[in-house]
Amino acid sequence: MATADHKRLALLDRLRAILDARDWIYLASLLVPLVIYNLVLKAIRIHSEKEIPGGFAEDFGLIRSDLLFNLGYVFLWVGLFALTKRSRWRWPVVVLFHVASILVVVTTTSAHHYFEETGSTLSLNVIVYSLSKLGDVKDVIESVASPATWLSTLVILDYIVLGPLLISRLVCGRPDRSRTFGSISTARLFALGACLASVGLIFLSLPVSAGGASKSFSRDAVVNVIMSEVDHAKIRGLAANATPIESPVNTRLQKTAQTVKKNVVLIHLESTRARSVTPYNHNIDTTPYLNQLSKHSLTAENAYTIVPHTSKAIVAVNCGIDPHLVRDITEAEPGGIPAKCLPELLREQGYQSVWFSSATEHFEDRRALVKNFGYDDFEPVDTMNKEGFQRSNYFGYEDDIMLGPSRDWLQAHDDKPFLATYLGVTGHHDYRPVDRYGLKHYSDDPALDHYQNEIRYLDFFVKNVMDQYKELGLYDNTIFVIYGDHGEGFGEHDLYQHDNTIYQEGLKVPLIIHEPGRFQDGKRVQTLTDQLDILPTIFDLLGYKVTGGHYPGRSLLDPPDKDRTLFFSCFDDYRCLASIKGDEKYIYFFGNQPEEVYDLSKDPLEKHNIAGELSKEALNKKRQQVLDWYSSVNATYEKRKPGQKG
Repeated sequence: MATADHKRLALLDRLRAILDARDWIYLASLLVPLVIYNLVLKAIRIHSEKEIPGGFAEDFGLIRSDLLFNLGYVFLWVGLFALTKRSRWRWPVVVLFHVASILVVVTTTSAHHYFEETGSTLSLNVIVYSLSKLGDVKDVIESVASPATWLSTLVILDYIVLGPLLISRLVCGRPDRSRTFGSISTARLFALGACLASVGLIFLSLPVSAGGASKSFSRDAVVNVIMSEVDHAKIRGLAANATPIESPVNTRLQKTAQTVKKNVVLIHLESTRARSVTPYNHNIDTTPYLNQLSKHSLTAENAYTIVPHTSKAIVAVNCGIDPHLVRDITEAEPGGIPAKCLPELLREQGYQSVWFSSATEHFEDRRALVKNFGYDDFEPVDTMNKEGFQRSNYFGYEDDIMLGPSRDWLQAHDDKPFLATYLGVTGHHDYRPVDRYGLKHYSDDPALDHYQNEIRYLDFFVKNVMDQYKELGLYDNTIFVIYGDHGEGFGEHDLYQHDNTIYQEGLKVPLIIHEPGRFQDGKRVQTLTDQLDILPTIFDLLGYKVTGGHYPGRSLLDPPDKDRTLFFSCFDDYRCLASIKGDEKYIYFFGNQPEEVYDLSKDPLEKHNIAGELSKEALNKKRQQVLDWYSSVNATYEKRKPGQKG
């Protein structure tokens, strides 16, 4: 017993030689909860991943970076406290200790919630973008953060600021300046060793083998934010020497013997994936009206978005070119679109144009973007009477709110042909169910059930628009283009929402073109198509020929060839690229995780990655193809002078 007591006293003496009891308690009261908090959050994220094989070895591999980083973080502050023992630098170090801990907790918490909402890891690029667009992000955060979340966050931050002081005072009483323990030299020697150990441990937390998950997921959240910027810096120069794509900036529409001045209406189905609408999935009854309409319309069976994000999709639809493959909406900047867009082309032919939106005008600089498209009038939800209409998400209202302003505008502009776009937001996260037309049960997953009901609502909205045009005598002289801007993920591949959902649920969308009196028996286009094909199809239907330039899309009246390759990009920078040729789909993750290949004819839900069956040469070729496309598209935007239209 005496020996045990002697050893315990000897250990205490050694600890006191480094730091006194108050310092140890002060540090432990913050570092121990912080480490536990970070590791628990990572364990929750690991447990939520359905596509990662379980097991102790796999779980340990995924949490290894977190263990090393947190251990290194502990050694760092113990070392710094020892280094500044009885020094005038102690208080600056204490302040830095609290500030750094707040940053670590905020970063870890933000990364955790971002992952829970999207299935994607948080990068520095996303943080910088979010801070620059705080107005938009504020609405998103408010929609997903419950009062309990805010309260717990406030409690955690308060504890970081005051907890160590209160606990050390409670245990040790008021500081006794006259009492000192240990020598400065001993403390400084230990400090040197602790700081070196800290650097070593943090360094070891950086290179992580992905295993069954991505490197970004395997890393500690703070480490990943830092390393994401390092990784991105290595590939930022991809477009430096790329050849820009020829921009269609001097195009004009030329009349032909087949030219007819019909109205053009674009009906935007927000976040609508093909598998959730009846014409593409007869096992679901969400859109019976669209299903019936498709029987007398041109329906693209294999239509895709290029970037699964609204502001990027509408660039492709309205301007007929690939959007800028970056997170920033640079297309909303002056001269930000290297193309002449549909409204401007039709204006030269005597058309007028209007853009209706059930979303707020400030969201992602939508007013500036619509202006760059060339629309004459812009009517966002901010200008509309909201009485009697329900919110469908955090930044907009149910789409029927556009019907009144639509009727008023159409009646006031009945002297010329027109282009009208109806950009609704029903269907977008956070999926607030609109019960105007009742609700049905589609899924036991509340989010998916709400979403499917919003898709059901969109069916009524499309019918309401059609009925309005019939009542006003405009229906027979109008071409209706009904399209999904992108799809939506509900965990099918551990991804949620749409921005980085590069799988079929995020990319494959409905595209139905209805022209009364045409396609009476229906026309089904089986070949691959994307939103670039909408512009040339409209020109073809109106009987115009494009001169002075070339748009890369192809008219669906003359279906694209079967050997065509489509290309795609995630919304987040350097997150992922993809291509589809025939039935073969390739996905590239910029080295963050292994490439994936799927045979969509046998595996439409992308469950079986067959990349291992392809030769190294075949994978290299596919990788180079998507990188060449990515580089050329970005070079087209980035090699123009600021404010230059062409």
